[in-house]
Amino acid sequence: MSTVNVERPHQLSVEDARAAIDRLGADLKDKYGMKLEWSGDRAKLVGTGASGEIKVEPNRVVITVKLGMLARAAGVKPDKVHASIDKRLVAALQG
Repeated sequence: MSTVNVERPHQLSVEDARAAIDRLGADLKDKYGMKLEWSGDRAKLVGTGASGEIKVEPNRVVITVKLGMLARAAGVKPDKVHASIDKRLVAALQG
């Protein structure tokens, strides 16, 4: 199992950062078929072949995605997933 970790600082309130992550969640659903399940300031990422978590902290957002065997069998490359999520996270945090 491959793990992708993406971390970005932000200067938003936690509520605004959560709203940004909701926008990111729509992208993740469209691109990777993953949905968010919120519990406080954490969201579980649930999808076929991948799972993970998003933590919204006062000064940063941390995203961890675990690529399962199905994703690896489909040729999903961790470095490409990292770059894609990082790019989408930056855009979401900028509004």
